[in-house]
Amino acid sequence: MQNSRTPEHDPRTLAGRTALVTGAASGIGLACAEALAAAGARVHVVDKAGDAAESLAKRIGGTAWVADLSVAEEVDGLPADVDIVVNNAGLQHVAPVHEFPPDRFALIHRVMVEAPFRVLRRTLPGMYERGWGRVVNISSVHGLRASPYKSAYVSAKHALEGLNKVVALEAAPHGVTSNCVSPGYVRTPLVEDQIADQARSHGISEQEVVGRVLLERSALKSLIEPGDVAEAVLWLCGPGTAHITGSSLTMDGGWTAN
Repeated sequence: MQNSRTPEHDPRTLAGRTALVTGAASGIGLACAEALAAAGARVHVVDKAGDAAESLAKRIGGTAWVADLSVAEEVDGLPADVDIVVNNAGLQHVAPVHEFPPDRFALIHRVMVEAPFRVLRRTLPGMYERGWGRVVNISSVHGLRASPYKSAYVSAKHALEGLNKVVALEAAPHGVTSNCVSPGYVRTPLVEDQIADQARSHGISEQEVVGRVLLERSALKSLIEPGDVAEAVLWLCGPGTAHITGSSLTMDGGWTAN
């Protein structure tokens, strides 16, 4: 099927494409929104932090959508007519299983599994009709490996990896790919809060937390920058990647090589 949105000029840009990025007001999502916009895409900036979303959208020429992804009706109210979906929004809670609050567990799964499903069930038909689409799910090394005290996050990321593979199989005949980008620890507000908390609880410096605690299993002892993750997302949306689907691109500094 001919794609009516194929850019008329440089095929290496995303001019003429429309992208939707969740959790786009900070961290990885912000970097992805900036990278996609710089490549020519019009970006829907989705976040529950309204002021930050509006500010970013204004700066990159996109559109802000203030939505709580734990609320089904708000997810279902997001734009459906898009070419690129980046499912990025997430949250964390750390506790042993026997002490983990069930409502917090359910919240994490609503935001990190159900919301991506709801976004995709509404956006895929348009991609199928146009014969082109790119789905990129921001997973994690915790979608491939487990750590104690993170039952909700780990199980949600594993579920996202599974959803990614199903979408890849279903979407392949329609020119649509679906992939995960699975980084280790990224320098985001979420991770920086964890570093500060662990430094206090262990009585060590934040630098020691990074090297001895967070990156203990990683060969590279430095945090990943959000822009590096965004570059991987941009690459998966660009030329030469039509046969990459159902995969999980690890950016874990050698963590899963162990």
